[in-house]
Amino acid sequence: MKNEVTAFAPASMGNVAVGYDVLGSALDGLGDRVTVRRLDAPVVRIGTITGRVTDLPTDPAENTASVALSSLRDATGIDGGFEVSIEKGIPLGSGLGGSAASAVGAVVAGAELLQGAWSKEESLPHALAGEAVASGDLHPDNVAPCLFGGLVLTRAMDPPDVVPIPVPSGIRCVLVHPNRVVPTREARTCLPDAIPLADSVRQTAHLGAFVAGCYRNDLALIGRALRDLIVEPHRADLVPGFADVQEAAMAAGALGCSLSGAGPTLFAWCDGPADAAHVRDAMINAFAQHDVPTDAWLSTIPPEGAHVVNSIPADS
Repeated sequence: MKNEVTAFAPASMGNVAVGYDVLGSALDGLGDRVTVRRLDAPVVRIGTITGRVTDLPTDPAENTASVALSSLRDATGIDGGFEVSIEKGIPLGSGLGGSAASAVGAVVAGAELLQGAWSKEESLPHALAGEAVASGDLHPDNVAPCLFGGLVLTRAMDPPDVVPIPVPSGIRCVLVHPNRVVPTREARTCLPDAIPLADSVRQTAHLGAFVAGCYRNDLALIGRALRDLIVEPHRADLVPGFADVQEAAMAAGALGCSLSGAGPTLFAWCDGPADAAHVRDAMINAFAQHDVPTDAWLSTIPPEGAHVVNSIPADS
C-alpha cells in the first residue's frame, strides 16, 4: 500500500485553432506536480500550494485538484480521504491548461494511491469535474490531452471517446505568453450563442483538412487548414497586438498562428526547430511593438500525458 504519490501533469493547448472544445494537444517543458497523500479521515483537503502560482483557492470545494479527487473518492466509496498539494508550473489564466493540469494530476496520483486499474477513459470524468470548477463547463480540450498525451480529438463525452491524432514529424509549437491573465470563464462570455451556418461549414472543412493533413504528414495542407473562423474573431481583442503578432508569425514561416485555448497565449505550429525559433523571435518582437512583455517557449507535442513520478510506501 502507498501512502503518498506525486504525478506530473503537462501543460496543454485547447482548440488548436481548428477544433473548438474538441481538439487539444499536450505540451512539453511546462506542467504541474501534484502530490496526493492518504488520510484516515473521510475528507479531501488542500495541503500546500507552491511554484509559479500560489494564490489558488484553498477551499476544497473550489480547487480543481480537490474537486477532482472528491469525485474519484465518491466513485470508489473508500472510507478514508486525501490531502493534495500542488506545485504549479503553469501560469494562471494563460490558455495553457493550468486548471486542467491540477485536476488531471490529482486524479492520476489518487488513482495510483488507490492501486486500482483505472483506465484513462475512466479517469477522465473525474478530472473534468475538477476542471469545471475553473471553466464553468465540462469541456475536454485541455483535460483530454493532459491525461492522454499527444494530439487528441474528443468525439463524445458519455461515454468518453478520445481519438489520438498523429503529429507530423518535425512539428514544433511556439508559445508566446503576454504577461496578463485571461480567465477561461471570462473568455467564454465573449462568444456568441450561435454562429452562421456558412461559418460552421467552412470551419468543419478546416478541421477535416487539418486531421487529414496530420495523417498524411502534409504540412502544406495543415498550413491551409490551421484557421479559426469561429472563436478567434471574438477573443482576439483580449490580446493587445493580436493581429500584428499573428501576421508576424505567418510572415516568419509559421504554418498557422492563433490563440492557445482561451488565451492570452498565442501559439504557432512550425516545421522544425529552426523555423520555430525564427517565428518565436518575430512574435516576441511584434508584442514588444505594443509594449507587451512576454514569456516564450518552444515545445514538441509529447506522446505521454500525466504520469506518476514518485511514490512513498505506507510503511516508509
